[in-house]
Amino acid sequence: MKNITDILIDKINEVQNPTVAGLDTRIDFLPESMTKNAKSAEDKAKAITEYNYKLIDALKGIVPSVKIQSAYYEMYAHYGVKAMNDTAAYAKKNGMVVMADVKRNDIGATAEAYAAAYLEDSDYDYITVNPYPGYDGIKPFVDAGEKNGKGIFVLARMSNPSAAELQNLDVGGEPLYMRVGSLIEKWGASVIGKHGYSAVGAVVGATNPTEAKELRKRFKTVFFLVPGYGAQGGKGADAAASFDEKGGGAIVNNSRGLIAAYKNEKYKGMTYYEAAAAAACDMREDLMRALKDNR
Repeated sequence: MKNITDILIDKINEVQNPTVAGLDTRIDFLPESMTKNAKSAEDKAKAITEYNYKLIDALKGIVPSVKIQSAYYEMYAHYGVKAMNDTAAYAKKNGMVVMADVKRNDIGATAEAYAAAYLEDSDYDYITVNPYPGYDGIKPFVDAGEKNGKGIFVLARMSNPSAAELQNLDVGGEPLYMRVGSLIEKWGASVIGKHGYSAVGAVVGATNPTEAKELRKRFKTVFFLVPGYGAQGGKGADAAASFDEKGGGAIVNNSRGLIAAYKNEKYKGMTYYEAAAAAACDMREDLMRALKDNR
């Protein structure tokens, strides 16, 4: 079975764009015409699904992947979960690699159940996973991914400011995020693909470029999912720290900056999906310029 990170890298190379569109779709992102009659949870979930479909139609061929943040769907109970799954199925049908940002994990059998939910009979190619339970919590996800040709991104150095309270703690002379990086490299050693990267990747924020550069230099087989670009303050030059010397090894997430781009003065007059496509092209140029300067 083909390694999912090989598939992702091939798609990135095909469109020359290491961007993942974050579908953190909040109801207040939608135009009023789509929400004026959306009163119930079911109505809101349906409106979000419609919004996502048009985004996917506009972004396919520009970005290789979408990342669906489950929190913005679970808030609408089972209607929202259906919207999330329908969005994933539509993105998959349109040839995109689909990530579920769910940050799941637990011990033993519970981790196995989470792994089965997302990495067996589903349209998700990757999920995000919390490393805190250690290997007996991680192993079910690695095993399910290997069996089904899927992957995981393990939280290493996140983009939010307070992440440093835990992730930068000194552990035997090195920060905790570096120790976690070592474990991620170890956990993914059995699922390295033809491009040299594992199906067990790491979440490394664009808002911490110095630390990202340290992680990138040390962990040659770990593919990075890079949040924090755009609304959180990260720029192309910051994100470039997570890439290898050939300009590979990472994919950069942008959520609000793409899916709500039509609210930006720069894209005024465009539909929300036209603005998303234009913003994705602008982001591609920013990243390509930064990667060129980083070599």
